[in-house]
Amino acid sequence: MEQRNQSLDALRGLAIFAMVLAGSIAFGILPAWMYHAQEPPPTHAFMPALPGISWVDLVFPFFLFSMGAAIPFSLKKKIKDGTSFPAILEMTVKRYILLVFFALFTRQMTVAGLSRQPGLPEYVLPLLAFGLLFVLFYAPASKRLRWQVMKGIALGITAVLLYTLPFESGRGFSLYNSDIIILILANASLVGTLWWYFTRNNPLLRIALLPLLMGICLSGTQPGNWCHTLLSWSPLPWMYQPGFLKYLFILLPGTLAGDWMLQYGGIRETPGRQDIKYLRLAAWCATAVLVCNVCLLFGRHTTINIFATVIGLCGCYAALKKTTPQQFPGLPLFLKAGAYLVVLGLCFESFEGGIKKDPATFSYYFVTAGLAFLVLIIFYSLQYSKAGSVMIHCLSLTGRNPMVAYVAGNLLLLPLLHLTGGLSLFESMGQSVWLGVVRGFLFTGIVAAIAAWCSRRQWYWKT
Repeated sequence: MEQRNQSLDALRGLAIFAMVLAGSIAFGILPAWMYHAQEPPPTHAFMPALPGISWVDLVFPFFLFSMGAAIPFSLKKKIKDGTSFPAILEMTVKRYILLVFFALFTRQMTVAGLSRQPGLPEYVLPLLAFGLLFVLFYAPASKRLRWQVMKGIALGITAVLLYTLPFESGRGFSLYNSDIIILILANASLVGTLWWYFTRNNPLLRIALLPLLMGICLSGTQPGNWCHTLLSWSPLPWMYQPGFLKYLFILLPGTLAGDWMLQYGGIRETPGRQDIKYLRLAAWCATAVLVCNVCLLFGRHTTINIFATVIGLCGCYAALKKTTPQQFPGLPLFLKAGAYLVVLGLCFESFEGGIKKDPATFSYYFVTAGLAFLVLIIFYSLQYSKAGSVMIHCLSLTGRNPMVAYVAGNLLLLPLLHLTGGLSLFESMGQSVWLGVVRGFLFTGIVAAIAAWCSRRQWYWKT
């Protein structure tokens, strides 16, 4: 049976929830901190020179971090059971190809991707696409012949759709029109999985190789050297982009978290009140660091932020130090890694014009990866309160089915709103600040409920 870690699933669920929420709240009328820092209201024009991050800018790195943490969970047992490297490589490449297909298909089968002037067919086709994806990516426990036949039929229908539909451009299916987020995840997952495999017994080497990648990335910005050539060349540019590998600075620290979860996952004894008390105090300190880095970096109070961060991290360390060592053995490692990455990122903050998600800076990679470690500490703490455990459980149900949650909004819910006439009511809520926020939570809640419902029935989409 597949091993699961509820805090890791919850982190992935939080990223999915926040991602859907950020795309469904009212456009242009909310405060600037409710949107990407480089796309401020009311026009949301992209301003690459504008430094800072908002909560929205934490969504993608948290998901990427959780993807890295999942790599040891998916491979360590297979390696222990004697799975050979060629088999691991085949599985990794297959997953990469399926993710690239997912990026292409889901982007072009949305209402907007099908036509600039959609009608009834463009509202029905995304529902068909969702059904096809369900058949293609759902793997039942018992591989029945009937389900294999259905997969073959779904694959044939998919091929016909991609070959015959004109899509938005009117020129048919395009290999260069894909979901950039999924494409980045596919590239980072491919290289990150192989990187982890060859360094699985030497985590220090895994991290020690990252400065080499940093040197290539920095030198690659200047033409006329081999680093620039390496980062510019791709045999299949629609599928593989060397520039996406910079996100390994987030994914690979995530693999350390996965290693530590497997190594120290079990709590040997039931924690006492005193241990839980200090764990909660550590979580509050970690929360303060998280809030400070989002608010103060957005407001450009960088000097105050570094002092507040160090104080918060010291408080977190002191609180964890008070707990019984065998109770939460992995959390001190999370804190050390998270603290180092956050402080390292803040040391890089003024480099490249300040921290930014797009174009992503080294400060962004390090700070967000470090904050992801701290969120795991917060989630471990929440499991020891009644309300917190309910929240973690709900987030983890969504996080177990990220592919369903990612497309349920565009391929299922929005087309249904169009067909039933509910979209006009939904759009009218975007005229008010408060209703615009409610709209986002309502839409996101339905998407999360769909993913959670599929998880409860063990209808997992897998690559």
